Amino acid sequence: MPQKITEPLGPGLSRTWELSDVLLDTQTQFQHVVIGRTEQGISLFCDDDRQSTDASQLVYHEALLVPAMLLAEHVRRVLVIGSSEGVLSQIAVAQGAELVDHVDIDREAVAACAEWLPYGYTPEELAAAEQGAGAVRLHYRDGWEFLAETANGQTRYDVIVIDLPDENTDADAQHNRLYGKDFLTRCSGVLAEGGVVVAQAGCPTLWRNETLRAAWRRFHEVFGTVLYYGSDEHEWAFLSGRADELDAPIPTLIRKLPDAGYQPSTLDADSLRGCTVPPLSIRRG
Repeated sequence: MPQKITEPLGPGLSRTWELSDVLLDTQTQFQHVVIGRTEQGISLFCDDDRQSTDASQLVYHEALLVPAMLLAEHVRRVLVIGSSEGVLSQIAVAQGAELVDHVDIDREAVAACAEWLPYGYTPEELAAAEQGAGAVRLHYRDGWEFLAETANGQTRYDVIVIDLPDENTDADAQHNRLYGKDFLTRCSGVLAEGGVVVAQAGCPTLWRNETLRAAWRRFHEVFGTVLYYGSDEHEWAFLSGRADELDAPIPTLIRKLPDAGYQPSTLDADSLRGCTVPPLSIRRG
């Protein structure tokens, strides 16, 4: 009998996942982590929310990071906040990043992903990142505190990625503050010239778009240029922001794509044309 996980989607709505095999079921200091086999391959769940699956993780991670890297003037130093799997760090290095600071508060979850997931860090790559023996440096820290210290130093990032579970109404959910205007402002303050902040921004579906509406408003309050990318093969949307104002960023992204160090397999120039138009209700809102 397969184990089932009921994933909440909204008021009165949920989705049921069947796990034919549970590889890991553990309560870390911060969350309940389950890794098991679903119809989408080995899959990661945190507090009953699907975080990634073998079948769809690349669509998600490329939609999050590739447009942001193309929007940035350079991709030399990258800060990743969250993203326990490690895929974003790997993509950034493939793009040509010389340094990736990966900050995640949950050491146990990161280790579990490296051990059980067929994507992202291998155990050997994780060990090297923990030791800072390469381009990726892993920090088991709270993202808010890490940014506070960085703001007082000399480090400037070309791309900052915020990849966390979706914002929710739980007053005790510590990750919610990393979506707020104050945190976006703090991120903007440690950007290099032409740098970009990108975040998972929720779902564009009409009955589930509260997070996207809030993120859209915040990004426009903080950044001069805001780029929307809504995955056409996933359920998530992403927002990228630059401090300066660019008149027509999309043609620049399309022009830069063929020469990018990392060549995505789940999006192309036509994706950049079509998926960068926000839903009408968001634009009007």
